[in-house]
Amino acid sequence: MATRSCSYVFLFLFAFQSAIIKGNIALPPPQCRPEPASTLEKIEFLLNLIVYKAEIFLRSSVGLGINDISPGLVQGPVPIGATVAELGSDIRNVIEEFGLNSVGHIRAIVDCTSLNAPITRPQLNFSAQLFSGLINLVVNETLTPPFNMYANNNFLFAAADASSLLRQYLAGIVPSIVGDVERRLVAEIALNEAANFGAIRALLNARTNSTVSPYTFTVANLTILIAQRVNPIAGCGVKDEGLIVPLQLGAENRTTSNVVSADVYSLAYRRSEREILRVIYGGNATKPGGFFPSGFNGELSRRIQILGLS
Repeated sequence: MATRSCSYVFLFLFAFQSAIIKGNIALPPPQCRPEPASTLEKIEFLLNLIVYKAEIFLRSSVGLGINDISPGLVQGPVPIGATVAELGSDIRNVIEEFGLNSVGHIRAIVDCTSLNAPITRPQLNFSAQLFSGLINLVVNETLTPPFNMYANNNFLFAAADASSLLRQYLAGIVPSIVGDVERRLVAEIALNEAANFGAIRALLNARTNSTVSPYTFTVANLTILIAQRVNPIAGCGVKDEGLIVPLQLGAENRTTSNVVSADVYSLAYRRSEREILRVIYGGNATKPGGFFPSGFNGELSRRIQILGLS
């Protein structure tokens, strides 16, 4: 057994060394690396994003919450400021469906892991004032009238951002999940969420050149400005992109369209826990704010806060 174990270690080190030689791999800086954590801790962290998406999608499309769909699945404070959005019937149906998808994902996690219902729901802030303030920062001016996320299909911007963060975190953790059941669960959630993200971006893309009423900027302009705001806050390079990119950043340098943002190999971008928290909180992974005024639930986010891993 000792000889076999040593052989495995040698093969692993050889493969790793070969990968470094072939790809000239450079480790990202500490603030961009995934945090050491157990599979359960990562799934617990993930649940914050899934609960967030489920609640905001359902409440904005049909005025319902998670427990209206699956009684007793979650417990905790009711989200602040949730409002049914002005959406076309086609968009409303899509947003409702994707909210229901996320409820199913929570139930699957409860069924397949040791995390039990009711899942503790973090305090969430869906107020129009919060979104208005964030858009003011994005466009670098105080808009008049204030931007209303719940009017004129504007909810698509919030939906795309929620789906993007969830997709990016899932892409980051899939390789490190331990256990066949857990790995399959997270991979299957990731595939569904990636499809959700693509569909929402396609809905935005259909409106690329439309003006965001009553302002002068277009849908494409706003997606670019949002990405330009998010990337510096996350602090780990360009991982969010608008609907239009320069030709040199398009797929195989042959397109300026960018329905589904991806890297130079058209692979999904990944974000670590601290990147996610910096984006959600507004700049510092240890100081809750924004959509999560009391912070994420779970041991992993608490450890990041206690250790001051901003």
